Amino acid sequence: MILLLQLGHGLRRRRESAPQSSAIEGAVFALFGLLLAFTFSGAVARYDAHRALVLQESNDIGTAYLRLDLLAPQDQPPLRQLFRDYVSSRLHLYDTVSNEISDTTKQLQQQIWKKSVAAAAAPGANPDATKLLLPALNDMIDITSTRQNAFHMHPPAVIFLLLFVLSGCCAFVAGYGMTATARSWFYSIALAVTVTLTVYATLEVEYPRQGLIRLTQTDDTFLQLRDSIQ
Repeated sequence: MILLLQLGHGLRRRRESAPQSSAIEGAVFALFGLLLAFTFSGAVARYDAHRALVLQESNDIGTAYLRLDLLAPQDQPPLRQLFRDYVSSRLHLYDTVSNEISDTTKQLQQQIWKKSVAAAAAPGANPDATKLLLPALNDMIDITSTRQNAFHMHPPAVIFLLLFVLSGCCAFVAGYGMTATARSWFYSIALAVTVTLTVYATLEVEYPRQGLIRLTQTDDTFLQLRDSIQ
């Protein structure tokens, strides 16, 4: 952006008598501001949705765990241990860019489902175990796919390309709008830094596993849940 500012200013110096159009300048800056605002707003909304899905998954696991009480007493301990292992498998998903559903999680889901189906139909189980426990387990398993799909929902790449192109256009137009004697390094750097930080923050929020912003604090929810499972 600083380079384009200087290019625009240099072109203006060679064409001091050329007319300027404040309407065109305003339209370019307004379009860039509108695109940046909508992109940032969408990124924040998706970031909040990620955190809401973490809470929803924690609630789904907790609900399914409580309904293990409907099973026969001898069938409960193995499933409770599987639930502890399952919660542990859902930790540290935001440390690296990896698959949202690990192989360990898939294996534990299958084990929990098979053992729960058998235990719900075994003698000594509550008659409503099948009606209450299995739907809760289904919700617990389905939310993992929901979270995985949520992390793959981003604006088309052309939106970010347009954002970078318009930021360069704005820099060039701003440089061209400077008079030959009114160049200010302070304002040039301030514009470049402000736009760069805003675009960078938008990308950080949009991709919370690839930069400085992470969702590691969401692990606290699962840690508390695991500690409550006895």
